[in-house]
Amino acid sequence: MSYVGKNIKRIRSVKQLSQADFAKLFNLARPSVGAYEEGRSEPKIQTLLDIAQKFGLSVDLLLTKELTVNDLYKLDMVNEKFDQVHGGIPAQKRVVKTDSIGLVRSTRFPEYVANYQKKDFLNALPPIDLPLSFKGEARAFEMYGREMDYNHAGLHHGDLLLCKKEGELTAATLVASHVYVIVTKDQAIIRRLKSVSANKMSMVADDPNYAEIEFDLDVDVLEVWEVKGVFSTYLNPPKVVDEKVMLLEKTVNDLADRLTKLEAR
Repeated sequence: MSYVGKNIKRIRSVKQLSQADFAKLFNLARPSVGAYEEGRSEPKIQTLLDIAQKFGLSVDLLLTKELTVNDLYKLDMVNEKFDQVHGGIPAQKRVVKTDSIGLVRSTRFPEYVANYQKKDFLNALPPIDLPLSFKGEARAFEMYGREMDYNHAGLHHGDLLLCKKEGELTAATLVASHVYVIVTKDQAIIRRLKSVSANKMSMVADDPNYAEIEFDLDVDVLEVWEVKGVFSTYLNPPKVVDEKVMLLEKTVNDLADRLTKLEAR
């Protein structure tokens, strides 16, 4: 027997969250929260993981034990102590953000292709908070592969791409040289736009060793997302010219130090 529905209701009560507020935290539809609490449906595993992480619980505890108000207050106290030890923010002072966007991990690209129009699937995508500098429907995709990485420049495997959905797929709206995530009937692929005509678009990788790909806009393409920003933990190594400049600066500084010492004698 699963206690997840009762525990979600108890968590909401303790945290003073409405069903709508709880739904926003995890990109859920409000009726879904009601269905969980009434035992008419069960959250997906990713939603369970998100809830457990958000409130400092284990998934096992969330599923197998009916939590009491006292249990939740004790967990809050433990989490607060851990936060203080590790320099974090106390639990009661955390600011909850509800303007997150869904993240599509590269391992879930095939699943996304099959479910890109299903609201329940999209609502269950893990939420992330990234700054938006544009209006419109947004989504984040994880970069995979090395085709957009050339000479340590460009997009790197594991980068998170902040994207805006393109409504009209025409030569007037799609911009050559910009990077797009193309969702087709078979795959999601990340490339730079080379050219677009009435119903054809040609995409190229930044690495010239990869072949050019052409799509039929009317037949192949389901969605197009323009990459508007990148979150990366990859630090580009200095270029050869930068290394030479740094070496020259060091040599000049060393000579200046020697002259200063000679003049002081």
